[in-house]
Amino acid sequence: MAEKVDMAEVESFALDHTAVKAPYVRLIAVEHGPAGGTISNFDVRLVQPNHDSIETGGLHTIEHLLAGLLRTRLEGVIDCSPFGCRTGFHLISWGEPSVEDVTRAVKGALEEIAESVTWEDVPGTTAISCGNYKDHSLHSAKEWSRQILAEGLSTDAFVRREI
Repeated sequence: MAEKVDMAEVESFALDHTAVKAPYVRLIAVEHGPAGGTISNFDVRLVQPNHDSIETGGLHTIEHLLAGLLRTRLEGVIDCSPFGCRTGFHLISWGEPSVEDVTRAVKGALEEIAESVTWEDVPGTTAISCGNYKDHSLHSAKEWSRQILAEGLSTDAFVRREI
């Protein structure tokens, strides 16, 4: 019999994905580094797990747009990376921004995507600036942003508390 692989537990794999009520923003963890720095990790869940997922072209375009739009709305953004399941993003930030501030920043960014972003605004859409530049869809990004906004972003993963 093979030995069990020693592996650290990952919080998101312990989360009951059947109990959450997307869309929401949830603080996953606050980590304090050995040199004193603090980072916060947020679950920015845009669609209900195991019920839907954003196709890669739309998710990719939302990712590229959030990279800039969130940095203009929220101080200290380090990274905003999509989940492999295509239901949302990890948002990593310096310091300890509140869930409400992160939710407002995400909502504002999605509003801008839905209402005013044009193809010319989407960064990283060439072979030089993106590793998969052909897999983008602004139309999909706009449609998903509208749908998510219509459902409302909650500040709680399990109870609807919209901003």
